[in-house]
Amino acid sequence: MSDRNTQRARVAEALSTLLADTYTLYLKTHNYHWNVTGPMFTTLHTLFETQYAEMALAVDEIAERIRTLDAPAPGSYSAFAALASVEEETGSPKAEAMVRKLIDDQEIITESARRVIELASEVGDDASADLATRRIDVHEKHAWMLRSHLE
Repeated sequence: MSDRNTQRARVAEALSTLLADTYTLYLKTHNYHWNVTGPMFTTLHTLFETQYAEMALAVDEIAERIRTLDAPAPGSYSAFAALASVEEETGSPKAEAMVRKLIDDQEIITESARRVIELASEVGDDASADLATRRIDVHEKHAWMLRSHLE
């Protein structure tokens, strides 16, 4: 494999982790949207929908960037589970616990995106770095909106 191909593969691997983290958080947020209860129901139900809808679009953009780098995009639950740092949700926690978990997960994704920027910047892949920068902006905003519900 040429040096350029090796560099592209490293960026694609980091993007695959970002994709897996994003998809896992998408699913967790959708789960919480369906299962949230309590006095903050309407507010959180709506916020979770806004956030998972944004991530539904993001996973496509991330996967297509991986394909642009000529790597296969992961696309199964088992592949996502193997790659993701975000943990899936198998239960139905209370609303406040949902919010806290989602805040932590937004921070995990931000770190995944920072890794993409680091690798992409090393090899002059401005498009991947830009995508990751935009993901950081979105997830920092999501975290802020979630944190606001705990004040």
